[in-house]
Amino acid sequence: MANPNKLHRNLIEGHPVLVVIDILESAFIEQDVRSIDHMSDYADRMAKARIAVDKARQRDIPVIFIQEVHRPDLLDFGRELDGDEDVHCIETNPTTAVAKQTGFLETDILVRKRRYSAFFGTDFEIMLRALNVDTLLLCGGLTDVCVHYTFVDAHQSDYFCRVIEDCVAGSSQDAHEHALRAMEYLQSGARRSLPEVLEAMDSYQGAGAFSVS
Repeated sequence: MANPNKLHRNLIEGHPVLVVIDILESAFIEQDVRSIDHMSDYADRMAKARIAVDKARQRDIPVIFIQEVHRPDLLDFGRELDGDEDVHCIETNPTTAVAKQTGFLETDILVRKRRYSAFFGTDFEIMLRALNVDTLLLCGGLTDVCVHYTFVDAHQSDYFCRVIEDCVAGSSQDAHEHALRAMEYLQSGARRSLPEVLEAMDSYQGAGAFSVS
């Protein structure tokens, strides 16, 4: 039964942050066989995230980049190779770097993770608390894995979560759509278009509230 008591929420509640999840150089390299399956327009969707990054910078909204990395000896993979995914994101491989297409700067906040969720075993939540964040604007990949798992952990920590659905992509079209539906189920209004998010960023009244050097 649908919840008749759910509250209307703004796209941005309180202070926002843009979270760019695992948009790495490998996304933009043509490969006949990938260690992780990508839906057909994956690279195009990842490239669109730059629009959100640039707008966030214009509006003084913090941007946090998330980078999945693994040791060359594979010690930190755990159960991650028990499914469909092959070895990926080795930290010594140049293709594991955050993609230049995102506009990433060496001065940006970078959180490196060794599991799917940006919260698991990282300092991500310490950064969110330091920035007094209420709303996470999520983009990147995979919709059905790292974006979804990060969304769920954020939801369980009582953050407002918005997924920029033009700027996320999954392992397949079907998996992508099912993940978006699952996230919308947890928070009504979680699925948002890039134009909607850009408009909300422009209307954000807290611009200039953050200073991160």
